[in-house]
Amino acid sequence: MILRMGNKKILWLTISLVLIAVLLIYGTISHPVDYITQVKPILNKNCITCHGGVKRLSNFSLLFRSEALAKNKSGKPAIIPGDPDHSEMIRRLTLKDPEERMPYKHDPLSASDIDILRRWIKQGAKWGDHWAYVAVAPVEVPKPKSHFFGLIPAAKLSWARNDIDYFIDEKLKEEKLQPSPEAEKSILLRRVSLDLTGLPPSPALTKEFLGDPGSQSYEKLVDELLASPHFGERWTSVWLDLARYADTKGYEKDGDRYIWKYRDWVIRSFNQDKPYNDFITEQLAGDLIPHHTDAQMIATAFHRNTMTNDEGGTDNEEFRTAAMLDRVNTTWQGIMGTTFACVQCHSHPYDPFKHDEYYKFMAFFNNSRDEDTYDDYPLLRQFSTEDSLKIEKVYDWLKQNESGQFAADERRFLKTWQVSINSIRADQMINSALADTKFLTFRENASARFQQVNLDQKNRLVYRYNAHTPDGVWTIHLDSLNGAVLQTVHVATTKPDWVITYVDLPATQGTHDLYMTYTNPRLKNSLNDGMQFDWLHFTQRFPENGTKENKEIEKMYWELVNAHVPGIPVMMDNPPSMLRNTYVFERGNWLVKGEKVEADVPHSLNPFPKNAPHNRLGLAMWITDKKNPLTARTMVNRLWEQLFGTGLVETLEDMGTQGAAPSHKDLLDHLAYQFMNDYGWSVKKLLKEMVMSASYRQDSKVSREMLVKDPYNKWLERGSRVRLSAEEIRDQALAVSGLMSDKMYGAPVMPWQPAGIWHSPYNSDVWEKSKGEDQYRRAVYTFLKRTAPYPSMITFDGVSREVCTSRRILSNTPLQALVTMDDSVYLEAARFLAYRMMKECADKKNPDKVINTGYQLVMMKPISQPKMEALKHLYDTAYGQYKNDPDKTRDIAGLGGMHENPETAAWVVVASALLNLDEVVTKN
Repeated sequence: MILRMGNKKILWLTISLVLIAVLLIYGTISHPVDYITQVKPILNKNCITCHGGVKRLSNFSLLFRSEALAKNKSGKPAIIPGDPDHSEMIRRLTLKDPEERMPYKHDPLSASDIDILRRWIKQGAKWGDHWAYVAVAPVEVPKPKSHFFGLIPAAKLSWARNDIDYFIDEKLKEEKLQPSPEAEKSILLRRVSLDLTGLPPSPALTKEFLGDPGSQSYEKLVDELLASPHFGERWTSVWLDLARYADTKGYEKDGDRYIWKYRDWVIRSFNQDKPYNDFITEQLAGDLIPHHTDAQMIATAFHRNTMTNDEGGTDNEEFRTAAMLDRVNTTWQGIMGTTFACVQCHSHPYDPFKHDEYYKFMAFFNNSRDEDTYDDYPLLRQFSTEDSLKIEKVYDWLKQNESGQFAADERRFLKTWQVSINSIRADQMINSALADTKFLTFRENASARFQQVNLDQKNRLVYRYNAHTPDGVWTIHLDSLNGAVLQTVHVATTKPDWVITYVDLPATQGTHDLYMTYTNPRLKNSLNDGMQFDWLHFTQRFPENGTKENKEIEKMYWELVNAHVPGIPVMMDNPPSMLRNTYVFERGNWLVKGEKVEADVPHSLNPFPKNAPHNRLGLAMWITDKKNPLTARTMVNRLWEQLFGTGLVETLEDMGTQGAAPSHKDLLDHLAYQFMNDYGWSVKKLLKEMVMSASYRQDSKVSREMLVKDPYNKWLERGSRVRLSAEEIRDQALAVSGLMSDKMYGAPVMPWQPAGIWHSPYNSDVWEKSKGEDQYRRAVYTFLKRTAPYPSMITFDGVSREVCTSRRILSNTPLQALVTMDDSVYLEAARFLAYRMMKECADKKNPDKVINTGYQLVMMKPISQPKMEALKHLYDTAYGQYKNDPDKTRDIAGLGGMHENPETAAWVVVASALLNLDEVVTKN
């Protein structure tokens, strides 16, 4: 084709190409300056601390474009788009006088940085969105392409197994690195089993996989692990850190909380592969889903894991507010991978979130029914199957004899004791008080007020109270202490528990303040309590038609109301008559209210869905909308971190501009798009894609060149070596020793822990070691007290779960060795591993074979000769000590009888050494 062109055309083509090259070299053709990658890093590093969300010196802020182009203290804008020569910002950056030059009292910007800013302003000072705040879009997989109009076929990437590998390979080539070969089958077996189930593979699975030479054996293994019930337990341990799940309330008293059914809901959800968008929606707003189930109500305990302060003298509104703030911060950090907490006090210094947007977001949670009450109301009461059927029988009868709405309201009341007014809402108290800041308590000649009570169609007051002094008289007045008397009650005493009863009221319309008084001649000249209230529930009278069935149903109703059953804290919103207003807190101080705001989301992200309700259900719809840029990316990043040791964005808690830059941004976006669209939010499908990749299957051996070029394996040219989590280390020891119980679900358990860990200041609670198989259950079921977490798991970087924890920072300390060598749990595991080694070895008299049996039980492969020699020497040394010391033999061997001999004691020492090998506490 070129030969047919004339000489003149060839000449002009050559000249044109040369001119273009010259123009590019000398900058006549100027490339657009990218705000995110070129400008923002300069501003964040040098300018934003004085001219951003926290400080706006000279009234100049670089956080938003509208603020940066506005007039500052001088009355002129610092940036004039298109005119850098007359922009005050450029002038101040280039001055020689250090008193006027910016950055003030810091080194001047480099010439290249100033040139970038100058060209940026010249090109219009256009802002840009941070990559993580832009909706996820399809990404082209960087597969090799054909050349020369398709005549030369694309080169094949021989090591790639799926799309993930093409993204990894692209970066490896940029860094001049080569991928590692696939790890041997035994290593892959243990790695993927620990990753997907948190447990080493069972003997049956080991035999099946290692004995199958077929090309599909690995995929078959992955499918079996994904289907294992232990899958849900493993991933629930991760989620509970985000949900700040614990079995106690926190703060100083740190009393018990009945909430373990939420943990079981999470396990079942992962095992069922509940779509992640539904998983999130039910936790944020399961109570608001039309025709919701009890399970969906239990899911909302996600945001009832907030701490409650039961200490006397605390301000209940202060700690209710603290719970609201925690819910905001957890939602952003845990579900959307973004720091939002600092916006409580001021606009975000680095990201596009404004101060008032924090409180607009908080408004979604501010109308939840819960307050800082002792009993953690509202509770979903946990009835037996028989009583649950009785509730439905009452509901059906009320529907037939009253109305569907009344029936629904009463069913809700039976299940939750809601909607009620908690006693802590009382004010204007005379000779009365909130006992221990929790229960409204009346003395002689006492009074108190409840504000703004809606009495429309409310002719019955159901209340929970206790009274230990007879002859008390309780009177309810309308609108003032001298107002019309709605009812007078001669208070019956209760012994000793709280009682729920009712009093009928005259028909009264509208919203009123109710004043309550109490007198009792027996309390004259006494400061003793006469009566205490827990809550008040205004409702309608139970319908009556005089039939026998009517009386039976009403009797059943009151038996259910007063039934002593546990209750799990759940979310529930106030009715319209009890809505709270939400205000901006000036400088984050909850006592200083600013402007009133309505529920909304930050305008810098995806818009709130059309026709979505402005409540938590609408918020869940916004968070799980495919246009939301953060939700899918955050979950993909979290799963990747669990498998590879480091997230594609290392800072799981912050994908904002101050978080770590993504190592493989396109891969993250590709997987996030697949997660939402191709996989239908399936966590199991996403995990399978990751573990099936060649990148995941690489050998973890590291060369000197790798350590020099990529010490932290950022580019994934090898398999990752990661120390197991606290839960996995304990579970592995129980599993390989044969001690582990497969029992799932149920109340938390208390395995062995040293005496004296618990010192409960307000009660006599002690750690009572569980009996039987319960002491050998998986770590996810271990009772977690926030002020005294299980010590061995804390030593291995477990968390107390007082707040949301997005990632655990792994450490290596001498204390960890003391746990795995001396903790009674690990000593017992070593004993039973030793017994198992001797039992399963075909030649018990051959130390080499016993050692090899033990090593294979732990690592799924034969032992190497150097390790064999070291462990054999350990056995000989231990045996030499124990054969002459029966007391020490008895102490270490345990159980007595056939095991009480120096041989067994020596094997226990060897088994303990096996459990302490670096390769055993590490995933290779």
